Amino acid sequence: MAVPAAVAVAVSVMTMGALAPPAASAAARPDTVQQGLNALVHSDGLPAALAGVKDRDGHTRTYTAGVGDVATGSEVPRDGQVRIGSNTKTFTAVVVLQLVGEGKIRLDTPIDRYLRGLVRGDGIDGRHITVRQILQQTSGLPDYLNHLDEDIRYYEPRELLDLALQHKAHFDPGKKWEYSNTNYVLAGLLVEKVTGRPLAAEIDRRVIKHIGLRHTYFPAPGDATIREPHPHGYYRDSADQPLSDVTQMDPSWAWAAGQIISTNSDLNRFFTAVLDGSLLRPAELAQMRTTVRAGAPFADGARYGLGLVRTPLSCGGVYWGHGGSFPGYETRGGVTDKGRAANVAVTVQQTDKTPMKHVEGLVDTALCR
Repeated sequence: MAVPAAVAVAVSVMTMGALAPPAASAAARPDTVQQGLNALVHSDGLPAALAGVKDRDGHTRTYTAGVGDVATGSEVPRDGQVRIGSNTKTFTAVVVLQLVGEGKIRLDTPIDRYLRGLVRGDGIDGRHITVRQILQQTSGLPDYLNHLDEDIRYYEPRELLDLALQHKAHFDPGKKWEYSNTNYVLAGLLVEKVTGRPLAAEIDRRVIKHIGLRHTYFPAPGDATIREPHPHGYYRDSADQPLSDVTQMDPSWAWAAGQIISTNSDLNRFFTAVLDGSLLRPAELAQMRTTVRAGAPFADGARYGLGLVRTPLSCGGVYWGHGGSFPGYETRGGVTDKGRAANVAVTVQQTDKTPMKHVEGLVDTALCR
């Protein structure tokens, strides 16, 4: 399969401390998380599955199943790095909300106040679209991913925005909820305009270094690699088709909406820090947690805040996270209000999304047990 087909799939899907010693892989009676990972590999046919679960006391346990490279049969690196796709949106939203707390941005001010004259198109006017609507996916802006060139290359953020602005608004601002990656390209441009610094530098300074995410980074322009030990990522059109290795890819087409690379344990630490107030003041965190009803690509009953998704648990209560899809990798997870966190990553993306229902079910199992 040619790489551009992987981007075509991303169009419809891209949404979404020290570790304790690893559990023995040869345990006679694996726990429910390990059993779930094994099923993803053996029943759903996924090359590899990885999980990290953190209890309320901060103890983390990591799990793996499958192989890290189908060509060599190599082991899956424990807590290996993966492309986290749209989990990046929460990082971007956190930076915007920090700037709100500093008085440099106002949520209910039109985006045109900061990016004057930039957001114009058929039914599109930045003078009538607020920062809040950008973060909450209620702006009506078309998704540039639906119109992305099939050529995998380096994209400037303005190219992505301009691609979206060639198309008509989907609805009037604030009238509906609809997932659009264009919103977060705009959010990234907003950060750069207000701070005068690159988005990657602001995320690194304000989030990654601030809470000690040692295995998380925003790839530099043109960097198609994954720095640390990682499982290979694959794409296929359906379960009966061969796998194509898409591990190396220029991720600039995702930018503020999906470019970051991380690990399950770092994602658990990040979402914990979001919810416990380590990254945001109470006023901004309350705004982030104020939700509206969401639809696809999220689970039934999900609600969308400001770059943060509220998902109901089968055992009662909810968890907060986002999830992400990127050619080669899918990640799902989040943290409960009581501080338990779980994240699951798998190493194939395909048009059949049935396995992802099982991944989401495994996150529910890990958070409810």
